[in-house]
Amino acid sequence: MSLADVLEPLQRPLFTLLDTPISWTEVLGFGSGALCVWLVARQHLANWPVGIANNLFFVLLFTQAGLYADAGLQIVFIALAAYGWWTWTHGGGPGSAEALPVRRTTRTEWTWLLAAGAVGTLALTLLLDRATDSTVPFWDALTTGLSLVATYGQCRKRLESWWLWIAADVVYVPLYAHKGLYLTSLLYVGFMALCAAGLRGWSRDLAAARRPLEATA
Repeated sequence: MSLADVLEPLQRPLFTLLDTPISWTEVLGFGSGALCVWLVARQHLANWPVGIANNLFFVLLFTQAGLYADAGLQIVFIALAAYGWWTWTHGGGPGSAEALPVRRTTRTEWTWLLAAGAVGTLALTLLLDRATDSTVPFWDALTTGLSLVATYGQCRKRLESWWLWIAADVVYVPLYAHKGLYLTSLLYVGFMALCAAGLRGWSRDLAAARRPLEATA
């Protein structure tokens, strides 16, 4: 039995939405994605394995839709998930057993993240335009760049990573609808709401952590 034979049932339509067949892959991606963001907002460690499962579903889904940068991005997400899983449990330092605290992004980090995002978006746009049949090379590349820098910030528990995710979701929603991935587009509307909740929750945690320091200052 080949890999294609194993994956074929996941590609079968489960139901139709707006005259577009919705596959098992998209449904499973929807469910695991929503659960992952909900767990991240609550700083629950289980978000990382759930996120890896979500990435695997989306590799298949985005390849079928011709969103090649987003498909390749899922592989990077899996590597970042392993890194984030480790940092969340070790406090980001060798030999540390403490949980990683929520912090703000420094000016230096912003400089590197924005530079990396801009360069990555430009490079991916050129690559997709010249080497693939993508019909949306810039938008595919832009969401990829935003998602990567947001995920890195999430791995380090940087508060502003939620703003980066919200910016990415604003582009993802119409992009996926344009490609006929209506259920996934709807999922990203939900992601924006979950990101707003995550931003509020992490902001409260950051404020709570600062109160004892301010009291002793």
